[in-house]
Amino acid sequence: MRYSISKADAEFKNKFEACEIAAGGFNHEAHIRLAYIYLAENDSESSVDLMRTSLKRFLEHNNVEPTKYHETLTKAWILAVYHFMNKTGRCTSARELIDRHSEMLDTKIMMSHYSADVLFTDAARETFVEPNLDPIPRYDN
Repeated sequence: MRYSISKADAEFKNKFEACEIAAGGFNHEAHIRLAYIYLAENDSESSVDLMRTSLKRFLEHNNVEPTKYHETLTKAWILAVYHFMNKTGRCTSARELIDRHSEMLDTKIMMSHYSADVLFTDAARETFVEPNLDPIPRYDN
């Protein structure tokens, strides 16, 4: 298996899916970690579906406005994490991937793929919009 998750990753996923993580404890790095976990266990489209479902449940559980969810950013980050996974090869945990590619922790990295005029629209919040500046590499899986 090219990608695997650690025991800590599995526990994190289970806690997140059970809404046992406080809203304030789910930051950008936690999003990256969850994306890696889903991708280590599933194909990219299934990972997008799992991430969407989990994020929406998390928002609802924490009484956060559903408009906080952003479909384009969700799918774009899944694609970006998968790109870094493919660049790395074997990984045994989300921590390993993040340590090898700390550039993923830059929350503004998507601005190299999208203009603000495209990314910060209602349309991009509701449905996936392809990057208009620089494509995110795609891989078959």
